[in-house]
Amino acid sequence: MTLAEDTGPERGGDDLLAAEYVLGVLSADERQIASRRIDAETEFAGLVDGWEVNLSPLATAYPEIEPPASVKAAIDSRLFASPATVTAAAQSRGGLWSSLAFWRGLAAVAVAALAIYIAVPILNPPVEQPQARLVASLAADGSDVKYLAVYDATHHEVGLSHVSGERAAGKDFELWMIEGKNPPVSMGVIPTGTTAHIIVPPAAQQKLAQGAVLAVSLEPAGGSPTGQPTGPVVAAGDLKSI
Repeated sequence: MTLAEDTGPERGGDDLLAAEYVLGVLSADERQIASRRIDAETEFAGLVDGWEVNLSPLATAYPEIEPPASVKAAIDSRLFASPATVTAAAQSRGGLWSSLAFWRGLAAVAVAALAIYIAVPILNPPVEQPQARLVASLAADGSDVKYLAVYDATHHEVGLSHVSGERAAGKDFELWMIEGKNPPVSMGVIPTGTTAHIIVPPAAQQKLAQGAVLAVSLEPAGGSPTGQPTGPVVAAGDLKSI
């Protein structure tokens, strides 16, 4: 297989299915089937558990964010406030809510706000933001090499999880971005190990965020000496939104 050949979706075994389930990239029907298998098949459930462990290092670079305390208070108030509390609050505002002048003023403000809401997008069209996270299953016919890739557009890096397949002695795997019929762009040599993080060059960040194809080729140790793939493509796949 070469980079010029079709890189359509590849079918993997239960191991790849379990990994895609954990990543959340399956369709609704496929996810429902996988969920039933988790309940019914101990072996498949073990694969899912294993991938939850294997993929967890990809999230270590992204710290948890503590929501403001006011968020929980607002949710509690909305969900659990008693009818008496709501009624009392409404009665305390009775004078304002029954004021005709108030409602006329509110209507005028609402009309003005609506006009601004309609006009602003026309005068200043919003810039389309790229998806924060994109994922791809990388595989190829006739190859046992499989990777799962997660592109983080915020941190401009690709997280790779090695599913299967080993590089030959004296060889390296190299990651490439393919955009249409343009020449492949190297993302760098893939480090050995279960997981790896590759920083995306600035020139490729926007293109990658819009959903390019990722491919893995087998190259001499240290990567391609020409700046273009010299070995066979052992895995490839389209980046898709999570």
